[in-house]
Amino acid sequence: MLACTSTKHEDSDPMPPPAKQTPGSAEPAAPTVTPIVHLTTAKGDLPIKVEVVATEPKIEKGLMYRQHLPLDSGMLFMMGREHQWSFWMRNTLISLDIIFITKEMTIAGIAENAKPLDESLLKVDKPSLYVLEVNGGLSKTEGIVAGAQVRFENVPAY
Repeated sequence: MLACTSTKHEDSDPMPPPAKQTPGSAEPAAPTVTPIVHLTTAKGDLPIKVEVVATEPKIEKGLMYRQHLPLDSGMLFMMGREHQWSFWMRNTLISLDIIFITKEMTIAGIAENAKPLDESLLKVDKPSLYVLEVNGGLSKTEGIVAGAQVRFENVPAY
């Protein structure tokens, strides 16, 4: 069982910081590339800027204690193996849609409007390799459904 959050986490923006100039260099550092998950919807392509987590501690912590998630942002969990994952909302302060993604890059299913601070298990009946958390209600508003195609852009391989 995975928690969406686990130990106190500072409220932070999931986007990487802007590029900084390296001390002693005349050239600014290369700009940081933002990872994006593209979801195919009835309305077209929906890009979601994501914070990528792949280690067990970061996966267990997830979005715990965060009080805000920008509308066009989310957290992408790189689970490392295909499994029928389950999540809960312990210590998670915002409502989330939890989107389970298969190794074939389609949506296996969605746990919509997960209630903050609830410890009920949230899962779908198919295995997934990735899990994407976005603001609660986004799936319904944007027409995100099971079976839809998913594409990653600038998401590092783990």
